Formats: sequence, C-alpha cells, structure tokens
Amino acid sequence: MSVDIKIINTSKHPLPQYQSAQAAGLDLQANLDESYLLHPLQRVMVGTGLFLELPLGYEAQIRPRSGLASKHGITVINSPGTIDSDYRGEIKICLVNLSDEAYTINDGERIAQMVVAKHETAHFVLSESLNGTERGDGGHGHTGK
Repeated sequence: MSVDIKIINTSKHPLPQYQSAQAAGLDLQANLDESYLLHPLQRVMVGTGLFLELPLGYEAQIRPRSGLASKHGITVINSPGTIDSDYRGEIKICLVNLSDEAYTINDGERIAQMVVAKHETAHFVLSESLNGTERGDGGHGHTGK
C-alpha cells in the first residue's frame, strides 16, 4: 500500500528514497551550506529543506540510521521524533553525538530515516476500574532478566 504525500523540496538534493524494495524508512539528507563538526555530546538541528503535508490520520516518524549510530555514535536524540499531519515547517533532525570523537556532517549525507505510519486518535473514557490481566500491574523488570 502507498499514500500520496505533498512535498516541497527546497534542498539541493533529490526527494527521499527507499533504499530497498521492502524498506520501511526513507533516507533523509542533510541540507547544509557547509560541513558541520558535531563534537562529543553536542546536539544540533540539521535542516533537510523538506516540507510535508501529511494526510489526516498519518504521522512521519524520524529515526536514526543504524550505520551512523553503530559506527559513529550519531543518533536522533528524540527518537522516534514525530511529525504531525498539521505541521508545515521544515523537517529538521535533532542529532546528538554519543561518541568520544567529533563527527563531520556533510551536505547531502543521509542523516536519518523517516517512516510514514497511520495512527489512531484516542478518546479516553473515564472509569473507576480496569479489566484484570495475568500481568496485572507488573512493570519494569517484572519477568526477570
């Protein structure tokens, strides 16, 4: 299945693309005038030059690229970031360097991936009790290691 999404591209780069036929995420590229040196534990907002009009009932999730995270410690700090269907600003990626070495972000570099997903809108129904389950209120670590 697919969904049509209006997009404005003010960057110097092609539209986001899936890197394989069954990929869930589209790669997003940095849109920079010059390279940026990201120091250890530093955060930076990196523009993509992309603006979306997502249909009602859809969101775009921004996630780290596994290669950048595993090889260089570069990740999306608010992962997954959410782009709501009523947002019309530029997609910017909040990157953080979790390594002990500086990392250079270059123009056109694939810095994150975007997954477009359907979502439901919740309607809360106030109640005095909840149905019981086998798990009950067992929380963090309740099943052991």
